[in-house]
Amino acid sequence: MIAKILLHFFLIASSFIMIIPFWWMISSSLKSTNEMFMFPPTWIPAQIMWENYIYMFESAPWGIYFFNSSKVTILVVIGHLIVSSMGAYAFARLKFRGRNILFYCLLATMMIPYHVTMIPTFKLLRLLGWLNTHFALIIPPLFGAFGLFLLRQFFLSIPKDLEDAARIDGASYPRIFINIILPISLPALTTLAIFTFMGQWNDFLAPLIYINDDHLKTLTLGLATFQGTYTTQWNYMMAGAFIVLLPIIIIYIFAQRYFIEGVMMSGLKE
Repeated sequence: MIAKILLHFFLIASSFIMIIPFWWMISSSLKSTNEMFMFPPTWIPAQIMWENYIYMFESAPWGIYFFNSSKVTILVVIGHLIVSSMGAYAFARLKFRGRNILFYCLLATMMIPYHVTMIPTFKLLRLLGWLNTHFALIIPPLFGAFGLFLLRQFFLSIPKDLEDAARIDGASYPRIFINIILPISLPALTTLAIFTFMGQWNDFLAPLIYINDDHLKTLTLGLATFQGTYTTQWNYMMAGAFIVLLPIIIIYIFAQRYFIEGVMMSGLKE
């Protein structure tokens, strides 16, 4: 009984701790500049300043930033799903020499920090002439071991009897993949799409390194323009951060069922 009470207490406490930064961001985005530095801090603004959001939209081309982030993120999500699903199907269902060794080598790339490959990637993109273009933000994220591993584990949980029945009817591997595997794998694909969307939408380092022109910047890089050299208007930055975070919240709310189902089922069978 005591253990159950403690478990519920820790769950409630952890949920409350995770909500505090989010609520602080929202309340700070509606505060005045003077109220931001009051001590003790206030959880609810004394006067709601909707003007912070108006100033934010007027101070930078947020429409262009939003379009750039949407274009890059959507293309990366679609391309990553296509590449990862095809590779995962090959590792899960097709038999070829060196399959396991190649798969383990791909998994080993997950242990390499991004900062290690940053300079070689930069030099390669410079040779290709993709610096200061959206190709530098779209092409490299298409290939990753995490998505391939996640989908492979899910494909292994699909009964092979479905494929055997399709082969008896004369279906080829591409037809089986498109008409049988992909429709069944909707929860896992949705999970990977959410992970990819979150990672790409919130990516700041890659646009900072590869993008120079203002009309090519994404939302995260545009949000950094509110970071002043000597002073920072934190209430405006919180308003911008909330706008950047809002699409992720909306997508997660609508895709929550598929997200949870995909995480639970992706590791049922080895």
